[in-house]
Amino acid sequence: MRITRIAAWQVDLPLHEGSYKWSGGKSVTVFDSTVVAVETDEGITGYGEVCPLGPAYLPAYAAGVRAGLKELAPKLLGEDPTQLGKLNRVMDAALKGHPYVKSAVDVACWDVLGKKSGLPVCVLLGGRYGEDFHLYRAISQEAPDAMAANVAGYREQGYRRFQLKVGGDPDTDIQRIKAVAAVLKPGDRLVADANTGWLQHEAVRVVRAVRDVDVYIEQPCLTYEECRAIRRATDHPFVLDEVIDGLDVLVRAHADGAMDAVNLKISKLGGLTRTKQLRDLCVSLGIGMTLEDSWGGDVVTAAIAHLAHSTPTEFLFSSTDFNSYVTRSIADGAPHRKNGRLAAPLTPGLGIVPRLAEFGQPAVDVSRK
Repeated sequence: MRITRIAAWQVDLPLHEGSYKWSGGKSVTVFDSTVVAVETDEGITGYGEVCPLGPAYLPAYAAGVRAGLKELAPKLLGEDPTQLGKLNRVMDAALKGHPYVKSAVDVACWDVLGKKSGLPVCVLLGGRYGEDFHLYRAISQEAPDAMAANVAGYREQGYRRFQLKVGGDPDTDIQRIKAVAAVLKPGDRLVADANTGWLQHEAVRVVRAVRDVDVYIEQPCLTYEECRAIRRATDHPFVLDEVIDGLDVLVRAHADGAMDAVNLKISKLGGLTRTKQLRDLCVSLGIGMTLEDSWGGDVVTAAIAHLAHSTPTEFLFSSTDFNSYVTRSIADGAPHRKNGRLAAPLTPGLGIVPRLAEFGQPAVDVSRK
């Protein structure tokens, strides 16, 4: 099998809540996503999607996906999309860094492999554990009472894990954590995610002020060293996210005792192939995981669902359903939450079919002459 065409479409994804806010006053109202198609000489087409969380969250931006694909795609024509390890090496040789550019191509090739083999991607990733898995809900940064009300509302929809967006003024963040904790029920889990927003001395203040609250602390500061220092200053369960961008830092964090759980994002690591590598190591090391991506619509949600559903249940701390945050559906067959839980599709590949006719002309279109 050979790749004959790679095309990409720009797609806008508006939000149900109007905007999404996190640390440092950053916010997004409409997400700029890219849907990728990888066509083959056997008539099988695979699909992927990548959607950065704006240009100021990770070293990734939406227009950069399409610019990178224009550089990368011509180098992949004629390659076998079912040989995922080899294909990733070809991509790395053709484009240094920029893992988020490669992510949707990698995911699309897993979709091709699933369709070729007649198996769902979750089976190819290791097997399907259980009937479904639990989700977290990200709570956009607002006033403490408003965030508590949002948590109560989402709890009624079945969610039991909540990722609270903090990383602002420490005094307000302390109020946010306490206000939300007060509305939780037994069995709920609360994560205070600062998204690198606190300085080290501010993070120390916050963790000491909420010492008696049952809360996980996620990525309090910008650097690995600062986060490790906060980890040593608190006995709260501790999650690393933004600084975990490869196998080397994951191994270092485990050796340093710098985390109790880790957040792995598909596009930050370059696709399902690399994320699976880190996921499998975490299982071997006994590290709990949140498995997700930066953002996205139906295609990203399907890829997350297959990754999460193929992870041993006891190691899956949480996952997410980004397609429930946005007002636009972009693919048929996508998984949708039921009572705060999600299941990967049972059909071959990712199990989704993007609505390409609604997207207009592709922003990138590279094919064999």
